[in-house]
Amino acid sequence: MELKEVPKQAKDFWPAFFKKVLWMVIISQLLIAFVTAAALIGFGVLSISSPLLWLIVGLVLLFSMAIRSLIFIYIMRPTRDLMAAIIHVSGEDTSLVMPDPNSGSNVQTGFRDALQTVYELASTKRDSGPEDKDNTHTSTVTNALDMTNCGFVALDANRRVVYANRMAPVHTDVNGTRTLTLLFNYGDSLDSWLDACGEYSVHAEHVWTRVPDRLPNQEDRRFFDVIASYQKGAPTETVLTLIDRTKQYSIDEENLDFISFAAHELRGPITVIRGYLDVLNDELGGELKDDQAELFRRLIISSNRLSGYIDNILNTSKYDRRHLKMHLTEESVASIYDIIKDDMKMRADAQNRLLSVKIPDDLPKIAADRNSISEVFGNLIDNAIKYSNEGGTIVVSAVKNGDFVDISIQDHGIGMPENVVSNLFQKFYRSHRSRETVAGTGIGLYISKAIVESHGGTISVRSEDSKGSIFTVSLPIYSTVADKLQASDNNNVGMISEGTGWIKNHSMYRG
Repeated sequence: MELKEVPKQAKDFWPAFFKKVLWMVIISQLLIAFVTAAALIGFGVLSISSPLLWLIVGLVLLFSMAIRSLIFIYIMRPTRDLMAAIIHVSGEDTSLVMPDPNSGSNVQTGFRDALQTVYELASTKRDSGPEDKDNTHTSTVTNALDMTNCGFVALDANRRVVYANRMAPVHTDVNGTRTLTLLFNYGDSLDSWLDACGEYSVHAEHVWTRVPDRLPNQEDRRFFDVIASYQKGAPTETVLTLIDRTKQYSIDEENLDFISFAAHELRGPITVIRGYLDVLNDELGGELKDDQAELFRRLIISSNRLSGYIDNILNTSKYDRRHLKMHLTEESVASIYDIIKDDMKMRADAQNRLLSVKIPDDLPKIAADRNSISEVFGNLIDNAIKYSNEGGTIVVSAVKNGDFVDISIQDHGIGMPENVVSNLFQKFYRSHRSRETVAGTGIGLYISKAIVESHGGTISVRSEDSKGSIFTVSLPIYSTVADKLQASDNNNVGMISEGTGWIKNHSMYRG
């Protein structure tokens, strides 16, 4: 009876290969020792009976063995890891540990890409059933999608990646699990949107712009506009289309890095200028004519506004690097507003606007970094002044709302249509109308949102075209979070959490 040959497995290769290479190393060491001894004897340097001869041969053998062993380990490690990856993805039992492509050494040497390729090929093979192999149409569509410059990702009902084309920013781990590597803003992430869809929607679509796949200063950072389509109950419940906008957005990011550097250098001189203006205004106040006093007042307003722009730029740079950490203390809303009260009044008077402030004295105190929150108030009030009508009134009010205090800034100005409201808190976003009529950087609301969310709060806006806008900042009452803050030395890290996503209701955005 003829015995069938048992097919060899991938795991059988490594022990045999390792032994073969090891024996080659040992034999080469012995040959080196033999050649060294023969040379010393042949040239008459030492005799075969000399103890010094064997001492030298032993040292040469020991030294060369140590060097070659280190070289052997260094050279064999990638081969071992590659074989371990192949053995694991083939499903064979092995004692070899599955290598992690994202370990420091693999990233540094570039070996990560080789391991990623093995895992991705294995994952693709697992996702393809027997019927798919003969499905010419499916293969054609897949190849076509791989040739495009857009990323396409399909998620099942459990939000697992079931398909990703070549351009999609997807990472495959050592277990073959693929995950999306996009970094959404806090409170407006893909997960929070899908949470809202699962609860309220059967079909929905949403768009995010300027979404990076890596943090600043990391190599090969890309930016995408992301279009999500959701259909409850479908086999691929969510389909993402990712348009690579790296060329367009990276220019802004590079400019921001340069501007941040320049802003940091300008901060000192601007502070000095503001100080001199305040001193001169105090000393010469009684001697100035009306037009001279007005000139001083406008200079102070302009220098304060420039200082605010610089703070916004520097804070934006910090937030992009996930470094917006703060020290929160027990503060009253009124005392925080007092920091900017005089400046806001001067700005309103200069633009012929009336500023009405209604902050009750009996409001509970909030958990806040007073300088950061005063910057938020200043940004929102300054926007209300700029976008309200001549002679209009801006109302600043505050009320207790459950465990939060809601601070609202209302104007009765030009308002905004819904398509503007939905993009309002994105970095550098400015509507076509505002770019033509009002000066600004497009980052004030972005950093305001970042600051508020770093306090564990939310910021929202309700607006109607030609009728005005209401911005509302909700901040936690100190007593409701005191234990959490005291446990972390009043650090805000434990306060930061993702919100419930976006909610559209007439022209409303809540972050």
